[in-house]
Amino acid sequence: MPHHDHCAHHGHHHELVIEGLCVHYRQIVALEDISFATSCGNRVALIGPNGAGKSTLLKAIAGLVPRHAGSILWRGTAVKKWSREFAYLPQREEVDWSFPITVRGLVEMGRFPQVGWWRRFSPQDDEAVSSAIDAMGLSDLAERQIRELSGGQQQRTFLARSIAQEAHVLLLDEPFTGLDRNASRSLAELLGQLSHEGRLVIASHHDLNTAPDLFDEALVLNTRPIAFGLATKVLSPATLDQAYHSEPATNDS
Repeated sequence: MPHHDHCAHHGHHHELVIEGLCVHYRQIVALEDISFATSCGNRVALIGPNGAGKSTLLKAIAGLVPRHAGSILWRGTAVKKWSREFAYLPQREEVDWSFPITVRGLVEMGRFPQVGWWRRFSPQDDEAVSSAIDAMGLSDLAERQIRELSGGQQQRTFLARSIAQEAHVLLLDEPFTGLDRNASRSLAELLGQLSHEGRLVIASHHDLNTAPDLFDEALVLNTRPIAFGLATKVLSPATLDQAYHSEPATNDS
């Protein structure tokens, strides 16, 4: 699939640049000297064993964990300035699916970075929410409680929230885990669609067999970076052997 020449919502081609990123949890080194650059329109896989720092890297980009050192730039400036353009989707087991909220209610939360927590929604906000729900094929489920959804429907609801937010960068933690074959295929098509529209998709992923088909680029890491580049080239037996047989961290998945 050819990539869109510009970022979603803008006629520009924006780049995410990470240089010398280090994250420490007290005395534990979670990430050490991570550096890579990618741009909107790409799907990037984070590949490595349990404890490699994949989840920590996503959270660091999202601004959810502090950096010990290094820089994260988006559009050439500190990522903090553009925080509303980043959407983080946690692992499904980290979400309280019993929380009493409908699909539409969850998607509406994506508008809060745009309008604030206390301002009334405008017709444009309502339209953005409805359009996001429709884009993810959830119109018939809009009033359903999130606890009643299948795993694939739950992932699509979070993606709809990101679309309503008008996020440019989607940070997904193991989005395919626990999905059946049909749901995985549907999610793969949606991520391809979102990247084709100009969004940057970065996701941790554990299935080495499907990664080259699902992602354009891959960062292989085990606390430290091992290789970055086109997924079809980077995910070689030699590189993966280095990642999965080097000394692992013990704090992150």
